[in-house]
This record gives sequence, C-alpha cells and structure tokens, in this order.
Amino acid sequence: MKTKIAVVIPCYRVKAHIQALIESILHKVDSIYVVDDKCPESTGLFVEEKFAKENNVNVIFHDQNQGVGGAMISGYKAAIENNDDIVVKMDGDGQMDAQFLNRLINPILKEKADFCKANRFYDLIALDQMPWVRRIGNLGLSVLTKAASGNWHISDPTNGYIAISTQALKQLNLDALSKNYFFETSMLIQLNIIRAVIIDIPIPAKYDNEQSSLSIRKTLLTFPFKLTSGLFYRLFWRYFIYDINAVTIFLILGTIIFASGVSFGAYRWILGGIQGVVQTAGTVALAFLPTLLGFQMLLQAILLDVIDRPTQLIGNLIDDKEDH
Repeated sequence: MKTKIAVVIPCYRVKAHIQALIESILHKVDSIYVVDDKCPESTGLFVEEKFAKENNVNVIFHDQNQGVGGAMISGYKAAIENNDDIVVKMDGDGQMDAQFLNRLINPILKEKADFCKANRFYDLIALDQMPWVRRIGNLGLSVLTKAASGNWHISDPTNGYIAISTQALKQLNLDALSKNYFFETSMLIQLNIIRAVIIDIPIPAKYDNEQSSLSIRKTLLTFPFKLTSGLFYRLFWRYFIYDINAVTIFLILGTIIFASGVSFGAYRWILGGIQGVVQTAGTVALAFLPTLLGFQMLLQAILLDVIDRPTQLIGNLIDDKEDH
C-alpha cells in the first residue's frame, strides 16, 4: 500500500510566498493542508481561488488567530482523519526548501525514525548565511532545549521543518501542545515522554528577505519559564508516570539529600552569624557531605537521562500490541 504523505502549512501574513510553496510540493505529496490562522491577508481564500482545481489542496480556516501551534494542531487532526501516513510541517514564508522534502521523510519511510527534524547546523557553508542573532539564539536554545526535552542528541530546536509518522502523532496529546512559537519544543518534550525515535536531518539554512515573527525580547522573557516548566513536566511523566527506574530513585534521593544538606548548612551558617559562634569541622561536614552526595546523585540522574535513547519505533510497538 502506498504511503500517503501530507504537508501542513500554517499561514499568517504569507500571501506573497504561499503560491510558490504550494506549487513546489503540489505533485510531490498526497495532501496539502493550508491553515489560514485568521490571516489579515486572507491567504486561505487566495489559495482556494488559485488551486480550486487541485483535489489535494485543502484549506482550513480559523475564526481567530491561534498561533503556529494552534494551526498545526488543526492540520494534524485533519491529516489523522484523512488517514495520512506521514505529516510534514512547512512554514508558508518559503524558508523550507521543497527539494529536501524526500531527505526529511526518508528515515520514516524506511522505518528508522518516528520523527525527523531539519538541522541547519550541519552545513557550515549554508550556516554562514544565517543572521548572527538567529545563530547565537539557536545555539543557546539548543542547550536549554536538550535538557528540557531530554533529546540530547538533537540541535537547532527552533527549526520548524519537521516530519512525523501518523502512528506517533496519534500517541501525542495534541491539545496539550503549545499553540505559540514554543510549539516545536513542546512537541519534542511529548515525543521524549512517549519514547519516540527522533533523528536530525542535515538541511541547509535558507534565508532570503522574509522577516521572522519571533520576537527576541519575548523569547528571552518567556522561554526560560517555559523550558523550566517543560523540564519538570517531562521528568514527572517520563520517570514517575510512564516508567519508574534508576533515574527516578536518583532524582528522589538526590533531591532530598541535597536539599537537606543545603538547608542544614544554611541554618547553621545563619545561626552562627547571629550568635557569633564559629561552626566546628563536624558541623561543616554534616552539611557538606549530604550536599555533595545529593549533588552526585542528581548528576547521575542527568547522565542516565543523556545516554537513554529509544530504539523501538512507536509504530512497531503498536503493531506488536495489536498482533497479540
């Protein structure tokens, strides 16, 4: 049976680029879902008029703007309902080159991955075309996103050129995904929780005259909180709900012992300062040893989290369960 490939295109102020993008993929995929996210340029109506004769071009309209994540959720649900097998996200601004579409989806077609993501950092020549602000921001976000998502082997987290198998997509809580620019990161967090196999695909950066809608100021103010909450969300579901293993034990014991050592040390330090009494070596040791032991346990939990990579595809796991 032929694998059905779908592309979801979230649209907001991309009327100038959308026709060229659709034409570049029109005969390469089985379904195209253009999601007009209450676009002030009426991109959806423009697409309906230009591609009225194409059966594989579908337009979804939002009554109010929901953000790129909200648009993608609508597109994903439509693809699932249509029984598509692989769903690709391409932004409507033309940054994602259609000539690399096959490269992006091949690992899923060959049953080597559940989810593939473009990585601009592999190509040093093409990377040189990326604006310095974006390059530095992406490098910093890569480190933070690795910790929050648990996918330590991937980089370039803000790259929205992504593909996912529908079998893996069905395991995600789509309505819990972030509806704004944090969408890709929240998706990576959920994919780690369900143990999806994720692969980075080398795809060069492409920057022309388009303007990024991502506010650097807003990113700096909101991303740290979102990444921190995402980290605790992932740890809770990954190591306390879906599974309990050595990481769970190290996290619990490490946190308790480390907090006890720090609390005791802080208490004795404050008390000594108030009373003007120098703490004995034994008191210092009682504070230092549990602090060090707890810290080492937390480091061990991090190490186990880093080296833990899934190898079994979500689709194969589902098939195995259904066979029995």
